[in-house]
Amino acid sequence: MTCSRTPTIQKASYFSRRKIDTENLRLYHTGFLTIEHPDIHYGRSNADFGQGFYLSDSEAFSKRWAKQRKGCDAVLNTYDLITEGLNIKRFTRDKEWFGYIFRNRSIQPDTFAEYDVIIGPIANDTLYDTFGIITSGLLSEKFALELLQIGAAYTQIVLKTEKAASQLHFLSSEVLNPETLIPYQKAVKDEEKAFQQTFAERLSQEEL
Repeated sequence: MTCSRTPTIQKASYFSRRKIDTENLRLYHTGFLTIEHPDIHYGRSNADFGQGFYLSDSEAFSKRWAKQRKGCDAVLNTYDLITEGLNIKRFTRDKEWFGYIFRNRSIQPDTFAEYDVIIGPIANDTLYDTFGIITSGLLSEKFALELLQIGAAYTQIVLKTEKAASQLHFLSSEVLNPETLIPYQKAVKDEEKAFQQTFAERLSQEEL
C-alpha cells in the first residue's frame, strides 16, 4: 500500500478566520494521511461502536496509538466538532455499553442508529491482547464486563452520520516524527504488561 506524502504541518486557513460561538470538542485522529473530509462509511462495521469515523479527545492518546508502516508517515489530524444540534449518546463502562459493543462485533442491527455521535470508553480488548478470552462466549456476561473494566478508561468519539461529519471542522495535520513516538510506544508496552498481569490474576481467581 502506498501513502501520499504529507507536509509536516498543514492547516486550514479558512477555519482560523471562523469564529466558533457554539460548544465544540477538540478531537484527534491518527493515520497515514491528511483527512480533511472524513468518510463515515470507510471503517469496519464490526468495530466497537459500529461503522463510523473514530476520534480521540486526547492528543497524547492519539500519539501513543499511532501506527507505523514502511513507506508511510504517521499523521496526526486535528479537528473541532461543533456539537450544536447533534444527537449524542454517551456511554460509561456499564451493561448497556457492553451489550452495544458485542452486538456491533456480531454485526447486528445498530440499536442506537438515531444518534449522530457516540462517545464512550474503548473496550480494553481493543487496545490489548486478551487472547480472545472475553469474546470466546465461555464467560458469563457479568464476568466479561468485569474484565473489560480492568485498566484505564480511554474515550472514543465516533461520528455516525453525515450530519456529524459536516460539523467536524479540519484544523491541521502534522507528520509525527518516529523518534518522538518512542516514549509513547514505551508507555503503551508498559501499560499492556501491567494490564495483562492484572487480567491473568483476575481470570485465575475466577477459575479457582
